[in-house]
Amino acid sequence: MIQELDIHLPLAAALREDARRKAVAQKLQISPKRVLGMQLLKESIDARRRPICKQLRLRVGIDEELPPVPLPERHYAPVAQDARRIVIVGSGPGGLFAALRCLELGMRPVILERGKDVSARRFDLQPVNCRGYVVEDSNYCFGEGGAGTFSDGKLFTRATKRGPVMEVYETFVAHGASPEILTDAHPHIGSNKLPNIIKAMRASIIAAGGEVHFQTRVCGLLKSADGKRLLGVRTADGREFTGHAVILATGHSARDVYRMLQEQGVRLERKPFAVGVRIEHPQGLVDAAQYHLRPGQPRPDSLPAARYVLATKIRERGVHSFCMCPGGFIVPAATENDEVVVNGMSLSRRNSPFANSGFVVTVEPEDTDAFLPEHGVLSGIAYQKALEIATSQAGGGMMKAPAQRVVDFLAHRVSQSLPKTSYHPGITPWDLHALLPRSVSTRMQEGLLFFNTKLRGFAGEEALLIGCETRTSSPVRIPRDNASLQHPDLLGLFPCGEGAGYAGGIVSAALDGRRCAEAAAALS
Repeated sequence: MIQELDIHLPLAAALREDARRKAVAQKLQISPKRVLGMQLLKESIDARRRPICKQLRLRVGIDEELPPVPLPERHYAPVAQDARRIVIVGSGPGGLFAALRCLELGMRPVILERGKDVSARRFDLQPVNCRGYVVEDSNYCFGEGGAGTFSDGKLFTRATKRGPVMEVYETFVAHGASPEILTDAHPHIGSNKLPNIIKAMRASIIAAGGEVHFQTRVCGLLKSADGKRLLGVRTADGREFTGHAVILATGHSARDVYRMLQEQGVRLERKPFAVGVRIEHPQGLVDAAQYHLRPGQPRPDSLPAARYVLATKIRERGVHSFCMCPGGFIVPAATENDEVVVNGMSLSRRNSPFANSGFVVTVEPEDTDAFLPEHGVLSGIAYQKALEIATSQAGGGMMKAPAQRVVDFLAHRVSQSLPKTSYHPGITPWDLHALLPRSVSTRMQEGLLFFNTKLRGFAGEEALLIGCETRTSSPVRIPRDNASLQHPDLLGLFPCGEGAGYAGGIVSAALDGRRCAEAAAALS
C-alpha cells in the first residue's frame, strides 16, 4: 500500500531516515519494519511549535517498495520547417515558458529581447552599482531572464489554480535548478544560480529550432489592412518579424511599449499597483523574532534565514510587505538615468547579514487622477515616474537613495545618522514624509506601528527605510478576452505576464506564458 501523510519532527530528527520511519509507523500504528520506502514531497519550517519542527509530507510504501522517482527532464523535438511562427516579445519567465510550450505544441518561437544575453547583462549591472548610471536597455529589469534574474529568483506562489505549478518547477530542475525546489514550501533559486538556468533554457529553444534575438527592441506593430489582425512587429533597427501570433511579455517596466500601444490605438486600462520603500533590518533581528530566540542567540545552522509576510488594510488601502529577501541585498532597479528605484534580491545561500522587503501601500487608479489630463490611461506610469525622479533628486544623484531610520520617520525628523546598509550606491538622510505622497506616508506610519506588534523590532531602532519601491506591478493592464486570451480589438495579440497585468511573480508569469502559447496554438 502506498499513501501520503504529514508528520512533524524536531529539526535534528527530521534529517534522519530512522526518525522519519519511526514517526510514520507511530502515526499509522504499525511496526517500523513495515515502512519499506519514503519519498519527501514537501517540507516546511513550523516555528509555532516548541521546539521548532519541520513539517514533512511524505509518500510512504507500507509492505512494498516505492518506485524510483527520476529527476525531471525536458526534451523538445525539432519543429518542422513549415511550423507556425509565434513572435514572443520579451525573454522573462512569461516569454521563456511561452517559447518552451510553443516547442511542445510544434510551433516555432521567435523571441525578441531588447536587452542583452544573461552573461553580457551581468557586466551592465556594474555601472549602476558602482558608478551611478544605468545602461538603459540592459539592467536589473531589462535583458534575458527578465527582472527576476538578478533580483532573487523566488518561486513561491499562491497561483496554484492558474496552471501546473509543479511543471514549472520541474522545467527549472530539468535546466539545472536544485531538485530541492520540488519539495521546499518556499522554493528559491537564487540570483547567483538563475543565470545558468536561463542560458540552458535558451539552448533548449535554439536546439529545437526556435530563435532568440537580443538587443532587438520592438517599437511598432504590423497590422492587417483593416487594422483588426496583428501580423507581427517592427524593431528599432528597422527589421520586421511576422508570425501567426504575437505574445507580448515585456514586463512591468517597459514603459515605451505602453506608449507605443497607446499611440497605435491599442486599448489599455488603468489598474491598481503599490508604491513605498524598502525596509531593511539586521537578519538576526528577523531570526530572533520569527524563531523566538533569546537576545544575542545565533540562529541554529539547521534553520534558514527567517522570512516574514505582513499585510493589513488602512483606510481602504492595502499596506503590506512585498518580495521579502532574507539574507539579501537592496539593489538599484532604475531603467533610466533620471530616476532611482530600489528592489531586493538574495543569493541562493541567503547569507547576507541584512533582511529587506518592500513596504508598500496600494495605489488605486483614482489616486493618479492628477496625471490623467496629460497622460490619459498612462497616468499611473506618470505617477511612478514623478516619484522616481523626486527620489533621485532627494538622494543627490549617482543612484544614491534617500533613507530614514524608522524611529525618525515615526517622529517626523530627518535622521542624524544612518546605519550600515546593503544598498551599494549609498544612502542620503531625508524626510520620506516630504518625498512620498501623503496618502502613502501616513498609511505607512500606521502600518509600521501595527506590524511592530506582529514582528518584534519591525519598527525599532535598527530598522531602516530606503526609497523608493515603485515597480511592484504595472499600473496598466492590456485587456484580453477571458477565453481566447487575445486583445479584444486586435486578433493575434496575446498580452502576457506581469507587464500585461496578468501575473505577479516568476511562477505566475511562467504559467501565463504557457497559457498564451496554448491559446496561440488554438488560433485559426
